[in-house]
Amino acid sequence: MKILITGATGMIGSELVKLLLAENHSVNYLTTSKSKIESKPNYNGFYWNPEQGKIDENCLFGVDAIVHLAGANISKRWTNAYKQEIIESRTLSAELLYNLIRKTPNQVKQFVSASGTAIYPESYTKVYDETTVETEDSFLSNVVKKWEESADRFQVLNIKVCKLRTGIVLSNLGGALPALVKPIKLGFGAAMGSGKQAQSWIHINDLVQMYYFALENQLEGVYNAVAPNPISNKELTVAIAKVLKKPLFLPNIPQFIMKLVLGEMSYLLFSSKNLSSEKIQNSGFKFEFPKIKEALNDLYV
Repeated sequence: MKILITGATGMIGSELVKLLLAENHSVNYLTTSKSKIESKPNYNGFYWNPEQGKIDENCLFGVDAIVHLAGANISKRWTNAYKQEIIESRTLSAELLYNLIRKTPNQVKQFVSASGTAIYPESYTKVYDETTVETEDSFLSNVVKKWEESADRFQVLNIKVCKLRTGIVLSNLGGALPALVKPIKLGFGAAMGSGKQAQSWIHINDLVQMYYFALENQLEGVYNAVAPNPISNKELTVAIAKVLKKPLFLPNIPQFIMKLVLGEMSYLLFSSKNLSSEKIQNSGFKFEFPKIKEALNDLYV
């Protein structure tokens, strides 16, 4: 199988590339940096610039499936300009791929897109699955809606579309976890707000395996890319401290303080999403790290 990947040099993309190459698949990848273009057996880079509508049409040659991971980092301060970049980095890039496929002879059969859990409503009690129709009224929820709409367009081209709504990705290579670990290592760790907010998480290895599983099994539709055992923010903070053998003695950090520090982005720390992973498990996917202790031990012990 030959897979075209956007966002291939990011935290998730680079790990997915390693897995695909180890399983003897071929990878084409798109990059906005001409200096990152490589040409190796089974691994070839191609230039694109979604903002300018530029893409190397050769990227589609022999491609069976596309994995769309490209998107501006949401863990930066959300100015109005950056909010626009967060949306456009996901939708313009998908639109460029859609138009290329529409006008270029190809054999693409599947489009697997990253997505987010922000689309689900806030709740401390409900467990949400993929059949949930209620959505949250927030900036990030709107991002996810536009993101998924841009992916769904590929169905018009008789391409199977799969969307993985991804929770907090646990990796020591980047993302949320190092930011949570740093203050705890320094002795300043504390839960956020009440600490009761549900955190739906997934180990980086399980997430990458889930993308591979989606490709291998030609999955269609929406799947929650979260581990089977969500925990509270307080439980996550305590679990990290235990693995690092560090004490926790500071009181919980009020939401208004983090809003002063981070602005609107502080939403990420106080959002409560308790999500079900039953659908992907019922499809046959097996988690290597279903519990937080196992996941953290793998990353930090």
